[in-house]
Order: sequence, then C-alpha cells, then structure tokens
Amino acid sequence: MNHAQQLEQAKRCIIKFGLSIFQRGLTGGASANMSIALDQGFVVTPTNSCFGFLEYDDLSVLDAKGDLVSGKPASKEFLLHQCFYQQQPAMRCVLHLHSTYATAVSCLKGLNKSDAIPALTPYLRMRLGSIAMVDYHPPGSSDLVDALKQQAANYCGVLMANHGPIVAADSPEKALYAMEELEESCKLQLLLGQQQVNYLSQQQIEYLQNAYKGKL
Repeated sequence: MNHAQQLEQAKRCIIKFGLSIFQRGLTGGASANMSIALDQGFVVTPTNSCFGFLEYDDLSVLDAKGDLVSGKPASKEFLLHQCFYQQQPAMRCVLHLHSTYATAVSCLKGLNKSDAIPALTPYLRMRLGSIAMVDYHPPGSSDLVDALKQQAANYCGVLMANHGPIVAADSPEKALYAMEELEESCKLQLLLGQQQVNYLSQQQIEYLQNAYKGKL
C-alpha cells in the first residue's frame, strides 16, 4: 500500500471510529483525540475538534517529525501519543478519551500506579495487560508528557490522574476495543464499590497475559 492509500484509509478509519465513539457517548464535545501512524508520518484529529463531526480534509496530516503537512493544526495532546510511538514502534494507533467511568476512576485516591485497575474479569488483561497511573499535570504540559513517557515503554494503557485514559495498540480496531474494555472495567470497579470482590488471582492473571499477549 502506497502513502496515498495509507493516508486515505487512515482518514476514513478515524472518521468512522470517531463517529461511533461519539454516538455511543464515550466522549463528548472536543474532549478526545486519536492518531494513526503511517509509514511516513501520522494522521491526527485536529485541535478542538469533536469526534461526531470530523471532516476528511480537516484531519491533521503530519510528517515523521510531527510537523504539519496538511489539514488543520493537530491536537495539542499529540505529544502524548508520540510517547507511545517513540517507546513502542510497533504501535500504530493511540486513542485518548474523557470517557465517564475511566475518568472517574482517574480521580480516585490511592490507586496502584503500576496496576490501577483491579482484575475483575479476564478481558482487560487479555487486551491491555496492567494499567499504569500517572500523577496529575496540566493537559498539554511538558510535565505530563515526561510522566507518560516513563510509562509508555512498558504499558499500553495509562490513566492520567484527574484527566482520563489513553491507550495504544498495533491497529485502530485493537485500540478501540481496548479502550472500550478499559471503560467497562472502570464501570465495574465503581459499581462494586466497597463490596467484597472475587478478584482474579496472580496466577490467573499471568496465564491470561502470557496466553493472549499480542493476539487480540
């Protein structure tokens, strides 16, 4: 597939997935951003854009350095996406939402920074593994980028405190499915609250992560 074909496919994919995410209430307003890596650059949702109303020609096309080639200026949070692309070159899509339940969990005190979401069901571990947590820093700030960069080499899913989730995957489909599973896991965590819970054991978790790593 040549560059023009990659570019068209990536743009249509972002518009299709963005509309689906918006219509299902996973993000609202101009509160989300998505990028897809090409062989020679990136396609990114523009700054201050709404997933429900993305336009083909408005999508930001960047070169390999992250400089604008065409379209509107890219989301200022593309710097967060670059953390994953730089630390894990196999990643081809990064998705950041302000989805309700994951953002709510990101506001809780006392989360384990290396394993923020308890293993309630198998599916989050199968798709993303453990979820990391980074402390609060202002959106778009260099401090937030530095904090995320420290986790991006070892995790594909991160909660940014008082901000929301960001995930990376080797395809747009996998990034979307992973984000949906993260949101559902956070919903379950909040619904269960202080009730006694039968968490998956460490042995069960290790089996899932070894058996399904890179396969979903």
